[in-house]
Amino acid sequence: MKWISSISHEKDIGHALTELRRDVRTGLDAPADLLMLFVTPHFESDYGRIPDAIAGALAPALFLGCTGTGIIGAAREVENRPAISVMAASLPGVDITPLYLREEDLPTSDAGPDHWHKALGVAPDPTPHFLLLVDPTGDVPFDPRPLLMGLDFAYPQSAKIGGLASVLRENCLFMGDRQLSGGCAGIALQGNIDVDTVVAQGCRPVGQAMTITECDGCQLTGLDDRGAVEVLVELYHSLLEQDQELLQRSLHLGVASTGLKTDYGAGDFLIRNVLQFDHEKGTISIGDHLEPGQTVQFHIRDPKSAHDELDLLLNLYRDAPSTDPEGALLFTCTGRGRHLFGEDHHDSSLFQSVLGDVPLAGMFCGGEIGPVGDSTYLHGYTSSFAIFRPRDGHQAWQARRQALK
Repeated sequence: MKWISSISHEKDIGHALTELRRDVRTGLDAPADLLMLFVTPHFESDYGRIPDAIAGALAPALFLGCTGTGIIGAAREVENRPAISVMAASLPGVDITPLYLREEDLPTSDAGPDHWHKALGVAPDPTPHFLLLVDPTGDVPFDPRPLLMGLDFAYPQSAKIGGLASVLRENCLFMGDRQLSGGCAGIALQGNIDVDTVVAQGCRPVGQAMTITECDGCQLTGLDDRGAVEVLVELYHSLLEQDQELLQRSLHLGVASTGLKTDYGAGDFLIRNVLQFDHEKGTISIGDHLEPGQTVQFHIRDPKSAHDELDLLLNLYRDAPSTDPEGALLFTCTGRGRHLFGEDHHDSSLFQSVLGDVPLAGMFCGGEIGPVGDSTYLHGYTSSFAIFRPRDGHQAWQARRQALK
């Protein structure tokens, strides 16, 4: 197994693709079994040239691509400037199944696992891992959440990770020789490969973990048998001035991924936006459906919190026995990057400072796909890493993750 990442800042697409082809040929030293490409909207008029140019020069067994307002390649992040990046891999012993899905292609919500296996053409054994690129607003609008629930149901041991194209009007997906608008383009990887995931949501907790005692859909009204607004106001007055300011502009609710713990840490909560609160009605509106009995904790987001969480999760991954990553993809939010950290390449640089010179590519997304606990979600303000390595050694990382839960 070998991975290589490259990025071109050339403004002419012909020159950019020539540069990328040269880098892949030189660095891979083997036929490309998989090539993933990420491109900014500055090349919109030339999108149609990309599939033939890639296939004709490199003849990869499978070509997959997506548009983003910012892209990542060679562990460098480019935001709001022209660039094209690629991740190429030689994957002996790995089967790659292409997927292009529209909403009408998905089994119904009450269909059994066999229906999903048949619809996707992917057997559950050996365990497949899914990379998913979604264009939610194209000619075939697509909400990925039913797909993620179905994949979790039909392939519970599989990693599912990816992102949503982030260009509002000029999004497109690439698969093989096709340029697609809308839907989900992805791949299933099976055989001598494992995909580990690191999902950093960029928040830190404030106050204490509590239990939802009253709610209605997305409206939170009771926490630990007290009014939710009353609890929030009390929390605000208990905080230092700096955190009070953060609570007013970047407040979130963490919903525990499991209710079986007493001590919660990084990665234990699914972070959801606090949309508004109503003093008169005593309600707090949350950007997700709530259920009584869920364990929750308020969270706030700032650059230091986002840095510290990602640093912690990457170090936990690095310290797991027998982890030896060969390549990685990063799907990060358009709200991170320079917008959050005030500097370029933050997440990519931190990744390589912890894990070493691992080939890294990806994109800035309009929504990030990745697991929290045992379920896969669509996130915001998150960095979702897919880390690739041969199957040997996977059990050690899984055992480490279980010990942290």
